[in-house]
Amino acid sequence: MSRDEDRNPTLDDYVKRLVDETGISERQALELIRLIGLDWSSFVREPKLLVSKR
Repeated sequence: MSRDEDRNPTLDDYVKRLVDETGISERQALELIRLIGLDWSSFVREPKLLVSKR
């Protein structure tokens, strides 16, 4: 295991991953984190719903 894998993810890590995996903006990712907290399954579900409504 590398040192990076041993550490807890930072807020920036979550934002970057959300942007990369869902296509939402950083601003949207931060807002989603503020609303939902750090629940990854909700992170992935909610942006998909937003994107599919476009």
